[in-house]
Amino acid sequence: MNANTYVVGVDFGTLSGRAVVVRVSDGAELGSAVHEYAHRVMEQTLPTGERLGPDWALQSPQDWIDVLRTAVPEAVAAAGVRPEEVVGIGTDFTACTVMPTRADGTPLSDETPGEPHAWPKLWKHHAAQPHADRINELAARRGESWLPRYGGKISSEWEFAKGLQLLEEAPEVYARAERWIEAADWIIWQLTGVESRNICTVGYKGVFQDGSYPSEEFLAELNPGFAGFVGKLATGQVGDDAGGVRLAALGGLAGRLTARAAAWTGLPEGVAVAVGNVDAHAPAAAADAVRPGQLVAIMGTSTCHIMPSDQLAEVPGMCGVVRDGIVPGLWGYEAGQSAVGDIFAWYVDNFGTDGHERLTELAEKQPVGGHGLVALDWFGGNRSVLVDHNLSGVIVGQTLQTRPEDVYRALIESTAYGARMIVETFEKSGVPVEEFVVAGGLLKNPFLMQVYADVLRRPLSVIGSDQGPALGSAIHAAVAAGAYASIEEAAAAMGKRTENAYVPDEARADAYDRLYAEYRRLHDFFGDGKMLHALRAIRNEAHTS
Repeated sequence: MNANTYVVGVDFGTLSGRAVVVRVSDGAELGSAVHEYAHRVMEQTLPTGERLGPDWALQSPQDWIDVLRTAVPEAVAAAGVRPEEVVGIGTDFTACTVMPTRADGTPLSDETPGEPHAWPKLWKHHAAQPHADRINELAARRGESWLPRYGGKISSEWEFAKGLQLLEEAPEVYARAERWIEAADWIIWQLTGVESRNICTVGYKGVFQDGSYPSEEFLAELNPGFAGFVGKLATGQVGDDAGGVRLAALGGLAGRLTARAAAWTGLPEGVAVAVGNVDAHAPAAAADAVRPGQLVAIMGTSTCHIMPSDQLAEVPGMCGVVRDGIVPGLWGYEAGQSAVGDIFAWYVDNFGTDGHERLTELAEKQPVGGHGLVALDWFGGNRSVLVDHNLSGVIVGQTLQTRPEDVYRALIESTAYGARMIVETFEKSGVPVEEFVVAGGLLKNPFLMQVYADVLRRPLSVIGSDQGPALGSAIHAAVAAGAYASIEEAAAAMGKRTENAYVPDEARADAYDRLYAEYRRLHDFFGDGKMLHALRAIRNEAHTS
């Protein structure tokens, strides 16, 4: 199968979807195409004009289908391969991006487009923070065994917090929702006609540990109407059926392309479809970083840190540790920073009239600490290690002499400090980080990469592709199609990375140690949330009064 066969990887991102055609034998990327979402991210209003509240972020299912209709056939054409030479297709999705549907998969937004809660809630929908707080408080008080697997707190981004918000703010929509399903699994359903759940999103975003979800008793104590919520998730054991829904292992065969999906994509009916995956997890295979201790930081609008390990530990503030969550047979850890590239974009869009390239050029000329600033990277809240999306950004040290490039550099450094906090938390918990591998769009900025190497005091390896999620999904497709026996085998043949691409400078690293100490002081001072929560509450009241 490997000699003259190809697979397609489709990466469903925050603003667009990308398809890439990959040769099975060696991972060569032969053609790609991008489709920009027509609705992008709905944060202010719905298409029907209804206004959204603070911290909302929604998407349109039709945009995802349009990626299949446009990007996939365009990528195949660009690759110059015949559709019948394609043996598999794999997908990855932002997570937790979750949606209410009917039992047949029909999105509720098709039925009631003027109801905000009927639309899919994007990963960065943070309006469920109060619901996450209640879940965490109750779980801690009851001593729920699953809570330490998530660093002591679950996120407002995840299935249960968003589901509780749905129940309490739109009970009629909650009642109509026969399924509460990750977009990663919904798109596979549309491709195959077979409903399944991938073990990755079920574990990290669905609080599924040791074969079960949080108990009905626990959910009823949150809200009596929430007791039956797990029924909307419709998941059984790995390989089993529960209500006709299978919990599927990564790299597995989810089903085969239906006639309808074949018409969308231009691929032959019956092509193998891989089990769905999370966009931040797929690049591990693309970088051939699927062994214990290889931490992959996927750096884009946000950063997700994922790492396989042969050790199980309770790491404070992690997004989760899930058996088989990255590759079968190992524990998979996930941590993250809710905003990274988004911070730089916010600054340039609102204050940095010189643009990214010019600000980077100016910032790069400064000595470490020359701007006199330190910032907290919480402009999108804190995912790890505080798990509080009601926190906000802080910049300390500005004077009348502070220039735009000073702030820009301080913001870049703040995200590197946040990454160091995560690495140190892993290692203090007994989970060693052997290699720091970078993937994602921010690789294009060498200055930023060098700052990370200096702040982390360790070399950076970099992925050998600028399409890590799509390539990773293609590698999973090759396994699902039977071209390789395992994800590890396929990653070794098709993945690629450059080791020690950036090496820390000892003098700069010493200087950053002093700044990082000040970051830690700020982190601990503002991390209790008292001031930042109060400011957010005042803002929200001003918008709702």
